Amino acid sequence: MVKIHSLRGNGTREYFFKAFFYGLAVSFLFFIPFILFDNGYFLFYGDYNVQQVPFYQMCHDAVRSGSIGWSWTTDLGANFIGSYTFYLLGSPFFWLTIPFPSWMVPHLMGPLLMLKFGCASLTAFNYLRRYVRDPDYAVAGGMLYAFSGFSIYNIFFNHFHEAIVFFPLMLWALDEYMYKRRRGVFALSVFLCAMVNWYFFVGQVVFVLLYWFVRLLSKNWTLSVRDFLLLACESVIGVLCASVLLVPTVLAAVQNPRVNNPPSGWGTLLYDWNQRYLHILECFFFPPDIPARPNFTPNSEAKWASLGAWFPLLGMTGVFAFVQARKKHWVKTLVCILFFMAFVPILNAAFQLFNMSYYARWFYMLTLMLALATVLALQDRRSDWPRAIKWTLGVTLGIALPIGLMPNKTSSGKTVFGLEDYPTRFWPYVAIALLSLALLTLSFRFYRRDKKQFVHCVMGGISLITVVYAAYFIALGKTQSDDTHKWIIPYSLNKGAQIDLPDSDRFSRIDIFDGMDNQAMYWQKPTIQAFHSIVPGSIMEFYPSIGVQRDVGSRPEVKYYGLRGLTSCEWLFDPSDSGKKFTGEDGTPAMPGWSYYATQNGCDVYRNDYFIPMGFSYDSYVTRSEYNALAEEDRNLLLLKAVVLEDADVGQEARGLNHLDPESQDYSQDAYFRDCTERAAESASSFTTDSGGFSAQDTSDQSRLVFFSVPWEGGWSAEVNGKPAEIVKVNVGFMAVRVPAGTSRIRFNYKTPGLAMGAAATGGGVLLFVFYYLITRRYDRGQRRKRKIYRVVKLRLPNFSNMTERIRPAGPNGPDPKPEDEIHETQR
Repeated sequence: MVKIHSLRGNGTREYFFKAFFYGLAVSFLFFIPFILFDNGYFLFYGDYNVQQVPFYQMCHDAVRSGSIGWSWTTDLGANFIGSYTFYLLGSPFFWLTIPFPSWMVPHLMGPLLMLKFGCASLTAFNYLRRYVRDPDYAVAGGMLYAFSGFSIYNIFFNHFHEAIVFFPLMLWALDEYMYKRRRGVFALSVFLCAMVNWYFFVGQVVFVLLYWFVRLLSKNWTLSVRDFLLLACESVIGVLCASVLLVPTVLAAVQNPRVNNPPSGWGTLLYDWNQRYLHILECFFFPPDIPARPNFTPNSEAKWASLGAWFPLLGMTGVFAFVQARKKHWVKTLVCILFFMAFVPILNAAFQLFNMSYYARWFYMLTLMLALATVLALQDRRSDWPRAIKWTLGVTLGIALPIGLMPNKTSSGKTVFGLEDYPTRFWPYVAIALLSLALLTLSFRFYRRDKKQFVHCVMGGISLITVVYAAYFIALGKTQSDDTHKWIIPYSLNKGAQIDLPDSDRFSRIDIFDGMDNQAMYWQKPTIQAFHSIVPGSIMEFYPSIGVQRDVGSRPEVKYYGLRGLTSCEWLFDPSDSGKKFTGEDGTPAMPGWSYYATQNGCDVYRNDYFIPMGFSYDSYVTRSEYNALAEEDRNLLLLKAVVLEDADVGQEARGLNHLDPESQDYSQDAYFRDCTERAAESASSFTTDSGGFSAQDTSDQSRLVFFSVPWEGGWSAEVNGKPAEIVKVNVGFMAVRVPAGTSRIRFNYKTPGLAMGAAATGGGVLLFVFYYLITRRYDRGQRRKRKIYRVVKLRLPNFSNMTERIRPAGPNGPDPKPEDEIHETQR
C-alpha cells in the first residue's frame, strides 16, 4: 500500500490560515482604494450596481421583516423565494448581513467580496493539498484559483463567487470518500452546493460525474458495488436536504422561456461566430475583458459570458510544463476533455442543461484543474520550465501581435492598425501578460537552488500581478459608470429619503424615465420597470403580447402609455441629469395625461392625472383570439376598454359583460382619457398589500369580475366575503375574481409553490442522513475491527513472502521507482 500525503500534524493549521489570509489580504489591497473613493461603498458598473446592491438590501430587509412570500417591489410582483435563490437566498455570505441594520448592507458589499476571495483561496487549498508534498505549493494553487481571470471577471456578477468558493469542497469530499471511504462528507458538500446556487449546481453535477469517470477509467481509483451504491445514496440525500430551496426555485425557473433553448442544427457542433474560438483561447493567456466590452474579439457575441481563466504570474506556463512532462495522467486526460468541450457548443451547453445560450460560467471548474496541473508541475523535477515559458510566450505573442498590428480599414475608408475595439486598453492587457512571464522567469532563478526563496517569489509575484490587473479591471469597469457619485450615492442609496408624495399610503406603482435599471428597487417602491431574469411566467407572456420585449428586463417605452393606466402607475421620475427628458422643448410630456408635480431626490416628478387605482372592473370583454388579431400597438389601449378572457373561459365568465368588437374601437388619446376615467370610477374602495397577498373592498350594483394587475401564478388562492373563490386568468397573465352585488371583501392569499413539498423533502433528507451516517459508521467500525484482528493474526505467522522478497535479485538499476504523483495519490 502506498500512502497518500497528508498535512495532518504539526503546522497544518498554519497553512490553512495562510491560504485564507493571503486571499483576504490581496483582495483587500485592490478593493480598498475603490471603497475609499466611493465613500465607504464598493460600487462597480452594470449588473453589479443595478442588481447585486439593490437585491442585497431589498432581500435583507424582506428577511428581517419576515416578508418572504410575495415581493411587491420585484417587477409587477414576484415569488420572493423562487426569484432570489439564484442570486442570494442560499448564500451564507448573504445571511451574514442579516444581523446588521439596513443602512449598513451597501457598505458590506466590498468586505463580503474580500471574504469570498479569502474563502475561495482556502477551499481550493484544502482540495489541492492532497496532491503535493510541499503545502506552500497548495497555497499558491489556491491563490491562482481564487484570483483567476474567471473570479476577477465575475466581480461584475457578485453571486457567482459562491460557486467558486464551495465547488472545491465537493471535489475534496469526493476524494475523501474515494480514498478513505469517509462517510457523510460528500452528502454535506452536495447539500451545500445545491443550496448555494441551483444553476451552478447543474454544471457541478456534470463536472463531478466526468471527474469521477475519468479517474476510475484511469485506474486511479477502485470502487466496489457496495461503495458505489453508498456514494449514490449520499448524492440523493444531499439533494433531498436542499429541496426546501430547490423545489420552489425549479417551479419558478421553468416558467422562464429563456430556459427553453435546446440544441439544433449546425449550432450544436460549431459556433456561429468565428471570433468566439479565439476569444475562448485568448482568455487563458490574457487578463479578462470587462463584461459587455470584449476587446480582443469585438464580434465574438460573448458579452457577459464570463469568459475568463487566466492565472496571474503563471498563466498557462504550469499547464504546459505539466502536459509536456507527463505522458499519461488523469489530470492531463481531464483537462484535454474539458478544453474539447469548451470548443464544441453542445458539449459546452452540457453544463447548463443543454441550453444553447452561450455562457462559459463553468470555467471556474476548469481553472481548478489547471491550478492542480500547475502545482503538480511545480513539485515535479521533470518539468521543463524554460520550454513551458517559451510556449506560453509564443502563444501570447501569436494572439497579441496579429490582433494589435493587423491593418484594418474603418467604415470611413481610413486604414488603421489593430483589430481590437479599444487600443488604449488592449496594449495594457498585453503588457500585464508579458510582465507576468518576465517575473516568472526571474522567479525560476531560485527554483533549484533556494526553494524557500522561490516560493516567496511566486507568492509575491501572484500577489503583485493580481493587485495590478484586478485594480485595472475594476477601474476600467468604473469608467463605464459615471453615475456613482452623481446619482447612486446621493439619490439611490438614500432609499428615496427625499421623496415626499401625497397619498403615500395608497398603493400605486412608479415609472422611471431614462433612468438606471432597478432604480425603484433602491427606493423599495412598486414599479413597472425592472431588470430581473426570474419573474413569473405570466409577465413573460404579457409583455410580448403588447409589443414589449421581455427577456431579462421590463422596460416599456412611453408609447405604451395605456400600460401605465392598466398597472396603476401614478408617478414618473425623470432624473434631472439624464440625457433624455420626459418633456419636449415645448414642455409637453412624452405621455398624454401626465403633468409636472415637483422636483425631488434628483428627479423631476410627474403625476398621472388619469390614475386608475388597483382593483377595477369592466363593462365589456373580448376574447383572446380577438385580442391577438388586433394590431400590437393598439392592444395596450384595448386593455382599458374591455377585459380579455381566454377563449375557454368565455362561456362561464362573460356573464354580465357586453361583447366588444376590437376592430371598431377608437384608440385616440381622448378615448384613452375616457376609458381611464370609467375604470377609475369602477375601482375598489381600498387595496392593501402584505407579504402573504393583498386585500381589497369593492362595491358594485351587480355581479362582476374585479381585475388586479398582479401576475397570475399557481400559488394564489382567493376568498370573497370569507368564502373560497375561483381566480380567473385575464388580460394575458393577470388575475381577476368574480364578486356579487353589494359590498365585497376580497382577499388573495399567496403561498410559495413547492415550498411545503421542498421543506418536507428536506426534513426527510435530514432524517435519512442521520440514519445513513449511524448505520455506515457502525458497519465501518465492525469492518475495521475485523481487519485489525486479521492483521494481528497475520503478524504472528511466519512471513514467507518477505523472506522471498529479501532474496529476490534486483534489476541492474535496482527496483523501478514509482512515479512521483503516485506517492501522494494512490488509492487504498
